[in-house]
Amino acid sequence: MCAGRGSFLATIFLLLAMLTGLPVPVHAAPDIVPITASYPTGAIVVVNKERRLYYILGNGHALRYPIAVGVPKEQWTGQIFVQSKQKNPGWSPTPDMRRRNPGLPQYIPGGPRSPLGSRAIYLGWSNYRIHGTLAPGSIGQAASNGCFRMHNQDVNDLYERVHIGAPVYVIEELATQRVAEQN
Repeated sequence: MCAGRGSFLATIFLLLAMLTGLPVPVHAAPDIVPITASYPTGAIVVVNKERRLYYILGNGHALRYPIAVGVPKEQWTGQIFVQSKQKNPGWSPTPDMRRRNPGLPQYIPGGPRSPLGSRAIYLGWSNYRIHGTLAPGSIGQAASNGCFRMHNQDVNDLYERVHIGAPVYVIEELATQRVAEQN
């Protein structure tokens, strides 16, 4: 029921935008890019400096998605794994977030007001996730508390592809010879 309602509202928004001459937001599908890095098929590689996430397809190719990364003091690197996945996740701020901003709610249930968007991919036993967002303008920015934000369409796509237990590599920078840009 929520998907139908969301599709209906999106259609209404697009019609209104076309009738009023407002720009219509366009979201492109992820790019398929050549990659020579030696990551296993099905792995996720997050590149903080690029603000991109790569899903390794194998045979020298990956899907490349734009993401938001943590603000500089919240960025991290390392290897972790996909611990679980959840559709329409609810959100609870961490104790650190609540200390910095006591006005945050204790919990926001899953749905249209959840800051985690439509899907969440939980990383290891940490507080970190790859998730959707209510703030698509933050994509391409250093904007989060250490999680990786994606457009909801992108996180929905990745959610269907990635498996529990898949390795996740969070690195600062991908060597330039590893990814050949498509023009």
